[in-house]
Amino acid sequence: MTLSVGDTIPDATLLRLGADGPEEVALSSLTKGRKVVIFALPGAYTGVCTTAHVPSFMRTKSDFEAKGVDEVICLSVNDPFVMKAWAESTGAEAAGLTFLGDASSEFTTAVGMDFTAPPAGLISRSKRYAMVVDDGVVTVLHAEDNPGVCETSGGEALLAAI
Repeated sequence: MTLSVGDTIPDATLLRLGADGPEEVALSSLTKGRKVVIFALPGAYTGVCTTAHVPSFMRTKSDFEAKGVDEVICLSVNDPFVMKAWAESTGAEAAGLTFLGDASSEFTTAVGMDFTAPPAGLISRSKRYAMVVDDGVVTVLHAEDNPGVCETSGGEALLAAI
C-alpha cells in the first residue's frame, strides 16, 4: 500500500520512552476521534531532519492547535531511547511535540513510505512526509520526492494546506 489522501492509516505499535523504560503505543489510540499531524523523516540527528523538519513543526505547533489539531507527532525508524534524547536535545519535547519510534519499520513499511540508501548508511528508513489524520483518515499528505529536502513536508507548507 502506498499511502494516499482518503486512506485509513493502519494501526501499528510504536515506541516511546516512558518513566519506566520503553512503552508500546498503539497508533490508533492517538488517532481515534482526534485530529493529529504526523510528520516522518529518515532519521534522528540527521542533518535536514534536525535543522529544518523538526524546527518547522516547533514553530507551527500553536498554529496547528488553533486549527483544531490535537497533537503533533514526529515518527522515525529509530529506537525510543534515541527518539527521547533527540526530542530533548532539539527542544521539541519542551515545545510539546510527541516523538515516537517505529523501530521495526512496521508502520513505515505498511504505508509504503520506506526506503533504503546504503551509501548514506540509511537502511529501512522512512521517506520524508507529513500528513493530517482526522479520526484515522488521511486528509492531507505531503511527501518529498527527495529525503534530503524539507519543502512540502515542512510545518508551514502543511499548515497552509489545512
